[in-house]
Amino acid sequence: MTSGPTRLETDYLIVGAGAMGMAFADVLQTESDSRFILVDRHARPGGHWNDSYPFVRLHQPSAFYGVNSRPLGDDTIDQVGWNVGLYELASGTEVVTYFEQVLQQQMLPSGRAQHFPMCEYTGGRRFRSLVSGAEYEVEAAKVVDATYMNVRVPSMTPANYEVAEGVPHIALNDLPKTAEPPDGYVIVGAGKTAMDACLWLLANGVDPDAITWITPRDSWILDRAKIQPGPVFWDDTLGTAAANVKASAEATSVDDLFERLEAAGSLLRIDPSVEPTMYRCATCTEAEIEQLRRIRNVARLGRVQRIEADRIVCDEGEIPTTPATLHVNCAADGLERRPTVPIFDGDQITLQTVRHCQQVFSAAFGAHVELAYDDETTKNELATVVPHPHTHIDWLRTALGNSLNTARWRGDADLTAWLVGARLDGFSRARVGDGDSDSQRAALATIAQHGLASVTNLQRLIAEAEAAGLG
Repeated sequence: MTSGPTRLETDYLIVGAGAMGMAFADVLQTESDSRFILVDRHARPGGHWNDSYPFVRLHQPSAFYGVNSRPLGDDTIDQVGWNVGLYELASGTEVVTYFEQVLQQQMLPSGRAQHFPMCEYTGGRRFRSLVSGAEYEVEAAKVVDATYMNVRVPSMTPANYEVAEGVPHIALNDLPKTAEPPDGYVIVGAGKTAMDACLWLLANGVDPDAITWITPRDSWILDRAKIQPGPVFWDDTLGTAAANVKASAEATSVDDLFERLEAAGSLLRIDPSVEPTMYRCATCTEAEIEQLRRIRNVARLGRVQRIEADRIVCDEGEIPTTPATLHVNCAADGLERRPTVPIFDGDQITLQTVRHCQQVFSAAFGAHVELAYDDETTKNELATVVPHPHTHIDWLRTALGNSLNTARWRGDADLTAWLVGARLDGFSRARVGDGDSDSQRAALATIAQHGLASVTNLQRLIAEAEAAGLG
């Protein structure tokens, strides 16, 4: 006789124990007496970090990442390498270990949390074990979808092009397993993952002329030096924010806006002669950009269609290759652009970003709003989604979304106080008060002076871009 599913009871069923699910659960634990269940397909918390390439590091300072209640890293400044002088970037191993410690040392001992690893959510309030086949049915007040952003890394994603039999071809995860130097390396992909692959090869002494980089589009890149946490960097942080607001208010066209942003140092590009059409929140230092510029064999022929023994066929042409060249797939869509849905919808919570490219902050913010406010309309107004960007025009959309959300939040004294005290929010603290230096006070004055005009002008520029079919 087959027994039915095991029945469980909780307040929140959280689907996904990745970074966003953990950040949401952490606020539930620290700001309420709620019970919650975490369900995930991985054996350990951390989501896609369990599948990432061995040399991956955070692309932003560790101080901006993790859960709100527990620091990640030691807040040290790197003394060597291409991130020298800036806050540390945790490795993938550190991130996975950190989330394991949060779970084992904070959540589970509370008695209010349960973790079901190696389990597949099957819809509604049901899930099943991928190991034992056991089925579970949960009585929960609300279901939290922490997987909607659909983070993917190369090891999770088959190549979206054909590869002829016998052609040396690997996902980025296998690059450090190289046992003999190949004829050369072909890096397929335009995003930060491909940049990481190129930088890893260069750091390991590979001749830049032995690297061919297939990049369908060039990207605008954030200067990591301009988005650092802590009072030491507040002059630059506020200065960059002020420059962005002023440029957004005064730009006469989209092209003029990006010229202003680049001149202010807010955005970088690898090749000054190529106009970027992509923006995915990739961050680099100027030292990393200089390294990437050493690679001269950059193919801008659209997407790869197939790789054969002696040629790579792209949308707009062909690239020669050899049977002894190693082809590396870095083309996974790390953060897919998903349709925007309300974060709060009855008994369903769908985690999305409310500040662009700040996933864990957004999840923690969503949990706080869930606990602190009763009215669903108010919750969704405060947690208005700022979708993950894809094209360069999305820089304008995210800047507009960030500005509108910030204005909403600053109108709520309690919420402002929470933001100032939130570890994952390194920006609100820098904007409190009148600033500690003349440059900070000047930056805050510029933001106040041009804030409304920047919103109006961004709306105009976005409408013009959309009418012209741009991004």
